[in-house]
Amino acid sequence: MSGHGFHVHGPHDHEVEHAAHGSDGFSNKIAVTTAILATVGAIFGYQAGATQNNAALYKNNAAIKKTEASNQWNYYQAKSNKQNLAELALTLPGTDTEKYKAEVERYKSEKADIKGKAEELEVSAVNWDKQSDEQMHQHHRWAQAMTAEQIAISLAAITLLTRKKWLEYASYGVAAAGLGLGVLAWLHL
Repeated sequence: MSGHGFHVHGPHDHEVEHAAHGSDGFSNKIAVTTAILATVGAIFGYQAGATQNNAALYKNNAAIKKTEASNQWNYYQAKSNKQNLAELALTLPGTDTEKYKAEVERYKSEKADIKGKAEELEVSAVNWDKQSDEQMHQHHRWAQAMTAEQIAISLAAITLLTRKKWLEYASYGVAAAGLGLGVLAWLHL
């Protein structure tokens, strides 16, 4: 509603604004720290979103490969049924046994190729699933890092209001923990 002359400020907004106009070194330091933490948190948030999207994409690829493998196994089963019928025809009197022997051999050969494709697709699906799981683990690390930076920003705002040194140090500690988590995410640990 600020376009209509009415704007609500939080208590820390006034302090940050006041610090910007004054020469209070403590407030200036906290304001700069907050800006840096917000920037680092934004980068961590972006990385968290990117890895979550990758995980979803890889999981989708795994599902596609599983479906393709299932289709190949269904095709394999259809060829097995035809092979069984050809083998049954061999036992019937008055049939062209050479024709059905050739069909049995053809179906065996086709099934071997189909089975190989199905197994390759299953391996591919497992690989996509593994990549998805790795991306989700990394996503959680980025999200933890981002959350720590957000907590550090909140502590910095409270520090600005209360001017408590121990809160300033707590803010730095939580920010450092967030940076550590960000490094772990970056290293894929």
